[in-house]
Amino acid sequence: MNILIEDAEKLEYLTNSGNWTKNAAKGKAFDATHLALAAAKLEPIGKFNIVSYISQNRQFVNLDSGKGKGLPEGAAVAAA
Repeated sequence: MNILIEDAEKLEYLTNSGNWTKNAAKGKAFDATHLALAAAKLEPIGKFNIVSYISQNRQFVNLDSGKGKGLPEGAAVAAA
């Protein structure tokens, strides 16, 4: 079981290198929910979920949710 940060809008997972991936198996695993929650609040994302990922059956369990620091200025325009 891995505890991951999930971008709730893009359904991507934070990696060890600080990038985002659609592959949950490549996501950065946190040792505890509170550590993942604290890290997620510092990320430049909107809504996030802290999820437990069980790789054996590819199942997700939502443990917590919240909002990050928000997108950087101009990010919404650049994405459009």
